[in-house]
Amino acid sequence: MQRFRLDPFQLEGCRALEEGRSVLVAAPTGAGKTIVGEFAVHLAMREPSDKAFYTTPMKALSNQKFRELQDVYGPENVGLLTGDTNINGNARVVVMTTEVLRNMLYADSPALRDLRYVVMDEVHFLADRFRGAVWEEVIIHLPPSVRLIALSATVSNAEEFGDWLDAVRGDTEIIVSETRPVPLEQHVLVRGDLLPLFDDRAGVATALGNQELLRIRSARGGYDSGRRGGGG
Repeated sequence: MQRFRLDPFQLEGCRALEEGRSVLVAAPTGAGKTIVGEFAVHLAMREPSDKAFYTTPMKALSNQKFRELQDVYGPENVGLLTGDTNINGNARVVVMTTEVLRNMLYADSPALRDLRYVVMDEVHFLADRFRGAVWEEVIIHLPPSVRLIALSATVSNAEEFGDWLDAVRGDTEIIVSETRPVPLEQHVLVRGDLLPLFDDRAGVATALGNQELLRIRSARGGYDSGRRGGGG
């Protein structure tokens, strides 16, 4: 599959899938949690007839993942189902929006036959006030034989959410990684210069940034200079 060394949380997730468990992977953006979802697809393709569905909350994400999986498994094995697109919907690997999967479950679609793995990317959408019910319905109504791979970068209560998944879906491995492979740095762009916004040691605005911002404000005569003048 991949030509690089996997991180411990990725290995843990892949191992849990090989042992037949569902997994919840909570890791920062860019940490590589989708590797676990892609490993589920690999496990499905390793068997003669198993299927895997890869769900995303947005059409753009579905289109991107569709192209990526096509490059790996070939156009004949990968399909795409969104609200306005139907490409090879009976393939062994199908990328779709979560709403499409919900509708398939309620319609008892024949495409669900031999379904073994469902990847739910951005599963924190479960908390969305408008669309969250769709994620909940899918998780609850998936056949018991389906292993669920829930991926999120922002789920704040991973342990509690994982316990709920364990109760609803059965044996679920909860994997939380807080390691960010690419550290975040915050800067402010001032007159073409990129200045550090926070000091790494004290977590306060740097004197350099403050001085430059104050100099600009002074040169403009203050933020409220345009309001001064004759009154009525």
